[in-house]
Amino acid sequence: MLTKGKVQGGDTIKKNCSLTSVLIVVGLCGFFYVVGLWQRSGFGKGDRIAIGVIKRTECITLSDLMYDTPNNHNDGDHIKEYNYKPCDASFIDHTPCHRRSGESQERHCPAQQEKLKCLIPAPKGYATPYQWPKNRGGTRFPQELDAYIDELSSVIPFHTGMIRTALDTECRVASFGAYMFKKNVITMSIGGHESQVQYAMERGIPAIIGVLATMKLPFPSGSFDMAHCSHCLIPWDTEDGMYMMEVDRVLRPGGYWILSGPPINWKNNYQEWQRSQLELEKEQRNIEDIAKLLCWEKKYEKGDIAIWRKRLNCSQQDTPPTAAAVCKSTHADHVWYKKMEKCVTPSPGPSRSWKPFPERLNAIPSRVSREYVEVYKEDSRLWKKHVNAYKRVNKIIDSGRYRNIMDMNAGLGSFAAALDSTKLWVMNVVPTISQKASLDVILERGLIGIYHDWCEAFSTYPRTYDLIHANGVFSLYKNVCSAEEMLLEMDRILRPEGAVILRDEENVLRKVQRIVRGMRWKTKMVDHEDGPLEQEKLLFAVKQYWVEGDTNITTT
Repeated sequence: MLTKGKVQGGDTIKKNCSLTSVLIVVGLCGFFYVVGLWQRSGFGKGDRIAIGVIKRTECITLSDLMYDTPNNHNDGDHIKEYNYKPCDASFIDHTPCHRRSGESQERHCPAQQEKLKCLIPAPKGYATPYQWPKNRGGTRFPQELDAYIDELSSVIPFHTGMIRTALDTECRVASFGAYMFKKNVITMSIGGHESQVQYAMERGIPAIIGVLATMKLPFPSGSFDMAHCSHCLIPWDTEDGMYMMEVDRVLRPGGYWILSGPPINWKNNYQEWQRSQLELEKEQRNIEDIAKLLCWEKKYEKGDIAIWRKRLNCSQQDTPPTAAAVCKSTHADHVWYKKMEKCVTPSPGPSRSWKPFPERLNAIPSRVSREYVEVYKEDSRLWKKHVNAYKRVNKIIDSGRYRNIMDMNAGLGSFAAALDSTKLWVMNVVPTISQKASLDVILERGLIGIYHDWCEAFSTYPRTYDLIHANGVFSLYKNVCSAEEMLLEMDRILRPEGAVILRDEENVLRKVQRIVRGMRWKTKMVDHEDGPLEQEKLLFAVKQYWVEGDTNITTT
């Protein structure tokens, strides 16, 4: 819920001057502190410049906030000390919910008693990646990839801005997503192997660990403009077309599906693929039939590439008599750990009213009902204000220093919209326990995101995010799971010397601050932009640089 600032009155001139002085000093301390978070991205193993700036600008007299409130230290945990040890070096690559278990690659998280209560170390010699776009490389065939995307452009109107969000299944190292940035398209890449996602994220490309198997994808219905599969091993023609039905579920009306590689162009490639002509011919015929059931129109086939478009409207004459059954679920977007269905999910609404990007970033989304339009507008205004305040403190927030950014409680995506820059991207996470399932609005705005339950580990490799932002996420989960578990997961996915911005109630942040001091984070808590009498505060933090075997890092 949005909260409004309190109106203050009756202060004397003397009090005003005193308050202003405190705010100026706190602001300067906060500014110099966060400047110290900066490091020369891609160089060295630690940042001596950052350490030096922090030491020179410590405000010892303001090591805590200069006020008191009736709610201070009321969480019953104020005397507990936290001190977390490094995990064994064998856990450097730890991805808790994607440990191999037989042949299953889907999420299967450890039981509560099996969760680690230690800090995942970085490997010896760890250095942060080079800044975008220098780190976009990673394919041996950049000219071929550019030519491939240009061929897609002859069919798909990237130039109009109507194709903004893409889903790449079995992405390998996400080279498609890297090069789609040239077309102003942001791609959610899904890789089945942890190392693939690690490499993609090191290159600054959005990616998650995941597979198309039995569970629904953690995205809302009718939200992506395009889906892509190149030489992937997904058996599209099996399970009565269930995997294509899942793609159809997340694809908006008017969206495109691209299939390149087997079985397309099987006549010329069957020998190279070491498969029989009959098998490949049958597979392609089945895919064509399923596409018709789904009311997809084939727009292009040449060489190894085939492109379909999901019709804006599917009339009876467009579908064969044997068309797939319509799903009966009344909660199509309740997808967390839900099984895929062999049925067609009704479109949530017409997407003709969607705006081109970047206009759609700040336009009123069609999925915001009339009674919530003012709430949406106020949310956008509020986050522009908050982000401007962040930038006054951390002037390099959109300089390219932070490429991979996560918003743990994204709401309507207004933080990411206010932060919009070609130098960064934001993973907008909508918690599964949120009162409003707003991820469809986020995707309609031309941003990317995912559903997730923060009582579990996120589907990513360790050390993959440069900056993590969280608004009220600890209050949201207060009676669901512990702040300690959530913070240990944040530490796992945050790069050494990565930054954190937390916004929450003061008593909540005080406990968080005590926990992270035992996790080798440096912290600074500051007042709300509207002044010290606001109960909501901000906690800025930086994860210190350390690697496996380090014993000389002390908590602060």
